[in-house]
Amino acid sequence: MVVTLGVAEHMADGVTKVGELARRTDCDGESLARVLRRLVANGLFEEPAEDEFTLNEAARVFLEPGPLRGGLNLDGHGGRLAGAWTGLLDAVRSGRPTYQGVFGLPFWEDLDAHPGLAESYDSMMVEGRHVPDPAVLVHDADWADVRHVVDVGGGTGAMLAEILRARPHVHGTLVDLPRTVARSGEIFGPAGVADRATVAPQSFFEPLPAGADVYLIQSVLLDWPDEEATRLLTRCAEAAAPNGRVVVVGGVSADRAAGKGGLLLMVMTGGKPRSLDEFRVLAAEAGLTVSASGESPSGHFIIESRPS
Repeated sequence: MVVTLGVAEHMADGVTKVGELARRTDCDGESLARVLRRLVANGLFEEPAEDEFTLNEAARVFLEPGPLRGGLNLDGHGGRLAGAWTGLLDAVRSGRPTYQGVFGLPFWEDLDAHPGLAESYDSMMVEGRHVPDPAVLVHDADWADVRHVVDVGGGTGAMLAEILRARPHVHGTLVDLPRTVARSGEIFGPAGVADRATVAPQSFFEPLPAGADVYLIQSVLLDWPDEEATRLLTRCAEAAAPNGRVVVVGGVSADRAAGKGGLLLMVMTGGKPRSLDEFRVLAAEAGLTVSASGESPSGHFIIESRPS
């Protein structure tokens, strides 16, 4: 709540009296003081005098840009994350995502219906990741034969930009929804790769740009149930045929134990982590055969598949 209201920023500007903090944040002063005292008791903020609150070292984390602020902002995607947990019991009972029952629309439709929420989600996805590792092929020497990469569901293009920076001979196409790829210029321009990057503003359940050497799916399968995941892989197989490869990074692990968890995905989208054996089943249904797997230098598990 204090992130949503910008309380830490006001304190950093020298506003410490709860009355003035309440006025600036359009809150009830007594209620705000009660919340702040609870945080003080937990080591966040200090109350050096009655009704006066200041930052301490622990609370300064709220001033730093990054995924923590996005996740705690209840006016943005963070509020959806918090509210989605109320559907956990029904999700366990039914085996289906319960986001629609909480917010009125399925998760992805909710983003489409609320541009501000979608922007918050896109920003949190970018801020929540470190600089992407461009080593997305199992064998680094294979890059010599790659001329064109299609990043399927690549968001605003952070991963594709790193691939193009690391491989000056490669061109790339970013596939994602129009509202998302519209922000790719913020990534490609500063990275110096805008002349080798194009965008395809579309759903990745539609036919994909064909004929590329690599179709990259990074941390996307994780978001979808088996039926939709198979449809996505099918689109990649169609576009990659006959000689391209489909590369999956994230969301699939070498064994079942490594892929445990995903409870929030269960309630939000019905997505889930998968083992390599589970992925092989989806790949076969989509017309793909797993050709290689292994870890990248940064520890990400990579699976390469080719059209059957």
